Amino acid sequence: MSFTLSAPDLADAAFAARFHDVADAAAHTDGHRPFNEQALLDVRSGRRRPQLLLEGEDAVGAAILGAGEIDLVVHPRYRRRGHATAALRRVFEDEGGMSGDLTAWAHGDHPGARALADRFGFSAARTLLQLERPLSAADDSPELPAGVVITAFRPATAGDPGDAAEWVRLNALIFAAHPEQGALTEADLAARQDEPWFDAGDLLLARTSRPDSAPDDAAPGPILGYNWLKIEPGSSLGEIYVLGVHPDSAGAGLGRALMLAGLARLRERGCTAVELYVEAESTAPVRLYRSLGFADRTVDVQYHRWPR
Repeated sequence: MSFTLSAPDLADAAFAARFHDVADAAAHTDGHRPFNEQALLDVRSGRRRPQLLLEGEDAVGAAILGAGEIDLVVHPRYRRRGHATAALRRVFEDEGGMSGDLTAWAHGDHPGARALADRFGFSAARTLLQLERPLSAADDSPELPAGVVITAFRPATAGDPGDAAEWVRLNALIFAAHPEQGALTEADLAARQDEPWFDAGDLLLARTSRPDSAPDDAAPGPILGYNWLKIEPGSSLGEIYVLGVHPDSAGAGLGRALMLAGLARLRERGCTAVELYVEAESTAPVRLYRSLGFADRTVDVQYHRWPR
């Protein structure tokens, strides 16, 4: 089998079209995208690089490599022909054996991915649940704990630093044990603010309310938690992008209130259904989401390969 890997930047329109054709075909067949948002953001920032898997002139698959991570998908038309195995063997050869710590996502927990992981010495390390539910006008209204208000995120302006720095500090505290979410920086937040789906009104912040006697120009109270929503342009499907509550405020009903406020906001924005992703071992959040009517849609598994 003649097999090569090609790696120009996605700024190359012809290459990008072929890369996205493979990804779109896989998404249509599998029911989920083969590359998550973080992988594509890494490509744009130059942290990782896109690759096309070629057999002759045919694009039989696509991959995103670098920073100790592998994302790989084979076009549905060319599956079960050994292309994924050949691609990984070639990757290990071209990358000097890739003997360091490696991770790889299997979106949808595809049985072929499980077999491939076992063949190359990867073991399952994380399980990410995708849950969804319809939106209904009968959903409960949020009941906020005493002394708490919900406001929209304030982007930085010439005379106001906004909420970015405080939000990043709180996010890092809440997700200190999470390898991706807890590592977000102000630059990462700014990159997401540049995305076409971002709306400051969709980043709901729960904060302590100011006393009635406070002057109008007084600083807002500290952020206690947040519910960041995501709606792709033209879509009726909303996403609970990330929900977080300060550890000191946990157990007081703030997470449920933020969820209900988020569902109300999504309905106001015209969404008819909502989805979210959550680590399977995060028992308290999973219990909250299921109590609000979320049901399983699919499962993503991250595989890990220890240094050799």
